[in-house]
This record gives sequence, structure tokens and C-alpha cells, in this order.
Amino acid sequence: MTAPPNVLPTRLGLAKAHGLFNTVGGLWPLVHRRSFEALFGAKYDRWLQYTVGGLLAGNGVVQLLADDTPSGYRGARNLGISTAITLLAIDLVYVPAGRIRKTYLVDAAMEAAWLAAWAKRTEP
Repeated sequence: MTAPPNVLPTRLGLAKAHGLFNTVGGLWPLVHRRSFEALFGAKYDRWLQYTVGGLLAGNGVVQLLADDTPSGYRGARNLGISTAITLLAIDLVYVPAGRIRKTYLVDAAMEAAWLAAWAKRTEP
């Protein structure tokens, strides 16, 4: 006996989880700038904050909408990995330089965790 199809995990489970993380993370500064800046510091170039937030949310939505096919999985995986590498690199360069708050190291840890999770996946 097998579980109903809507209960079975798909190969896109990690992509959708990562996509949700990226979507929420991207929308946060757009929806409630004050709470975002309270944790991560005031931003002087709001246009840049909104641009990065929008791009991050867009990446997350693409991951969430990926087709459950090998090519859909690969696209969601590649987008997730490239997003995580970019954010991790920014965190690790600009926190030590004192350009962004140390709270971005929490984000660095999350991005490293996403990369580790993707590295463990073996789907096509």
C-alpha cells in the first residue's frame, strides 16, 4: 500500500524549502523595512535594499514554481546554489570589513547550510 500522491515527498522538496526561505527573506525588507533594519542595520541606499530584496524574492518564487521534472529540478538547484554562494560571499567579505553588521553571519550560516544540503542531494 502506498501513500496518496499529495503526501509523497517530491525531488523538489529541498528546492521548495529553499525557495520559501529566499522568498520570505527577499520580501522582508520590502514589507517591513523597519524590523529588517533593526536587525541588519540601517540602509542608506534604499533602492539597493529594495532591488536585492526583489531579486531574492524572485529567485525564491522561481524555485517554488519549478516543475517536478529533471530539468525543473536542475534549474531550481542551480538557482538555489548560485543565490546561496553569492549571499555567503557577500556576508563573508563585508562583515569582516565592517560594512555590514555581524548579524549577517547568521545569514552566512544559513547560506552555508543550504549549500551543504544541496551537496548531499543526488537527484538528476
